[in-house]
Amino acid sequence: MSVPRPELEADSWAFALAIYARPGVAEACLTLQNETGVDVMLLLMTTFAAVKRRTLLTADEIKALDEACSPWREQVVKKLRTIRTDLKTGPQPAPSEATEPFRSKIKAIELEAEKLENRLLAECLPLRPPGLDPATPEQLRAVLNDVVAFFADKRGIKLDTRHSSSIDVIVGAAIQDAS
Repeated sequence: MSVPRPELEADSWAFALAIYARPGVAEACLTLQNETGVDVMLLLMTTFAAVKRRTLLTADEIKALDEACSPWREQVVKKLRTIRTDLKTGPQPAPSEATEPFRSKIKAIELEAEKLENRLLAECLPLRPPGLDPATPEQLRAVLNDVVAFFADKRGIKLDTRHSSSIDVIVGAAIQDAS
């Protein structure tokens, strides 16, 4: 049975917000983003596909999702993120009590941009009949490792235990969410 795309979009966004709020997940995602260049929305969509749709994405499908959303991520999301993070240290008059409300507005706009990226990903997510069995922790770990390795390879970065630990945090939260 096929899920309508707007429902898929809503479900995947709700999943992303819920899992990101779990203990340690935000930090794990940010570690992977900052150190390997991983696209957190793509990582969470891949997790959603495995856990909620019982669909393990292939390397080619991960690449296709990246191609679908990378212009938006590069030209909009990353620029908003850069502005928001730069305001933590300057330029004058930032950082200050006067500039913090402005920075908060940019953070909200950045979240809206990520929601639009989620829409792009939901529109491009391969829809095939879900697997009969839920993804095992090992299967989820393998597909998330594929996502992280895809981005790390683009930067010429070798994955290490810190990255594996971050993936494990996400896997643990996702498997817990699935049960």
